[in-house]
Amino acid sequence: MKIVVLEAGVMTPGGLSLDVYNQFGEVVLYHTTKQNQVIERIGDADIILLNKLIIDKEVMDACKNLKYIGLFATGFNTIDVKYAAKKGITVCNAGNYSTNAVAQHTMALILNHFSQIANYHNAVQSGLWDKSELTTLYDFPTDELFGKTIGIIGYGNIGKRVSDLCLAFGMKVIIYTRTPKQDENVEFVSFESLLERSDIISLHCPLTDQNRLMMNETAFNKCKKGALLINTARGGLVDENALKNAVESGRLSGAALDAITVEPMRNCVLKGVNNIVITPHCAWAPMSTRIKLLNITVDCIKGWLNGNPVNVVSKL
Repeated sequence: MKIVVLEAGVMTPGGLSLDVYNQFGEVVLYHTTKQNQVIERIGDADIILLNKLIIDKEVMDACKNLKYIGLFATGFNTIDVKYAAKKGITVCNAGNYSTNAVAQHTMALILNHFSQIANYHNAVQSGLWDKSELTTLYDFPTDELFGKTIGIIGYGNIGKRVSDLCLAFGMKVIIYTRTPKQDENVEFVSFESLLERSDIISLHCPLTDQNRLMMNETAFNKCKKGALLINTARGGLVDENALKNAVESGRLSGAALDAITVEPMRNCVLKGVNNIVITPHCAWAPMSTRIKLLNITVDCIKGWLNGNPVNVVSKL
């Protein structure tokens, strides 16, 4: 079989080898691929592996041999999975590979906001502490997480893991999700109630047509004054202009994002805004996490070849 890896560069930093795919046939690796190169590079491939490129009806119709699409990701909103199912093309995501890494990054963003780690580090390095008349600096107000209320939107594996970590900090956890679960440690609430009650709002849901731009001007106006927004899910969940206004007006105390609407960043209105921290969609990317991801993609291909596919998201 012919396997084309369209975005090998998201996997290989640090020397991670993709030679494991050679067991399935001829492998062609592209470090990066632009959207207008997708059809040409797929060509007559049977299997493609990718991260965020769009694979739609046009691509699938043009690539007649395509039988399997594997994702270096949990989200699959860039793939027309319904059309893939009609074409008999199997699409498999990577399941829950990033649960611990993304939950850890979420907590790091929360802790940085409430403990002002980056600001105090920069103050020390710039010599500000050297000039202090006190033994410490109080230039950046900090606060305890204990007793704070975090509202988690989406209660899959990552949302649940963040919940567990927040409970360990002595926080109250409220949840808004389409599919409430039994969990006596948290409270399931409406979207409006979550906005009104949360000191921190953390997004952990997939991007769909129904929730696109769910965090918009209307939502921010309902938020508890001074709330913090965390987004380690998908940029499309947030109206970036509305977020900028909410932070600059003081409605929100800040935001911390690992996902924005256009990635990599291109003239984003949030760049340079005080009290908005942005990391480059790297929460999922520790080496240990990428090794786990690689192994999952291999198992998915093996399952598909053996007639027992796993993590299939292309269903009629």
